[in-house]
Amino acid sequence: MTLLDLQITERRVVAQGIVSLELRDPQRRPLPAFTAGAHIDVHITPGITRQYSLCNAPTDTDRYVLGILLEPNSRGGSAAMHQRFAQGDTITVGTPRNLFALAPARRTLLFAGGIGITPMLSMAEALWQTHEDFELIYCARSARHAAFLDQLTVAPYAARTRLHLDDGAPEQRLQMDRLAQEDPAGTHLYVCGPKGFIEHVCQAARAHGWPEAHLHVEHFSAVSAASGQAFCVEIASTGQRIEIGPQASITSALERHGVCIPVSCEQGICGTCVTRVVSGDIEHRDSFLTASERSRGDQITPCCSRGRGTLVLDL
Repeated sequence: MTLLDLQITERRVVAQGIVSLELRDPQRRPLPAFTAGAHIDVHITPGITRQYSLCNAPTDTDRYVLGILLEPNSRGGSAAMHQRFAQGDTITVGTPRNLFALAPARRTLLFAGGIGITPMLSMAEALWQTHEDFELIYCARSARHAAFLDQLTVAPYAARTRLHLDDGAPEQRLQMDRLAQEDPAGTHLYVCGPKGFIEHVCQAARAHGWPEAHLHVEHFSAVSAASGQAFCVEIASTGQRIEIGPQASITSALERHGVCIPVSCEQGICGTCVTRVVSGDIEHRDSFLTASERSRGDQITPCCSRGRGTLVLDL
């Protein structure tokens, strides 16, 4: 992957516990293009890489804008982004990748929960510029926790934005069942935010008959941790067998035996480590693979998912 050393040209607090970083080339050269829903890998320190969605318009050719929440149980990523980097500093990032791209649709609904607003801002900008029919539904704990609220208030698509606050009047709370029932066939739904928020939105849509192909999800946290019963991994190319202990991940155990699989998020979110499975029973714990991909049983995210008995990996 190509790496870019970019300068933080603006750092500002956009909500309680959330900072925005604007990144530009130090020589003010154009940056690699991206599409709505894309993210970049930020190389924070040696061994710590995190993914952050790009939240500016894809038509911006000279900057990337990130929104970063300070996680209460940060494993070093968000805390470093909040405390270590200041305006003027240089930061290393990868080129944009998109695992959450917009699909052609008659109508598009964008659901953002908390920090999940970040990819939705880029999507809203893209849909507005191409004159698509869309609506942005933004749910937050309170106005002070709602990132980029000042930007949304003056955006050209402000009339298509609904804000729902947990501490607001009951009548302004999100009525997901009503929304899911009202929208016609041909509508695609995108949702990003905390696990409970995503489940609430998707369950309501499924209850009203929305096809799975029209539900698009991006998680910001892993579904579960890599721990459980011990099992064995066999390397198909060599026949080497490696025991995976109850508290070890596949990637960490293999690395100790000289078998390295590229990883990034280490939470089953980004898809960097997806590995082909030749045979074996997989216990999926990721938020990346689709239900269809899981059912085939030929792929695993070894940073967090596990096996039962013996897994033979195509390595």
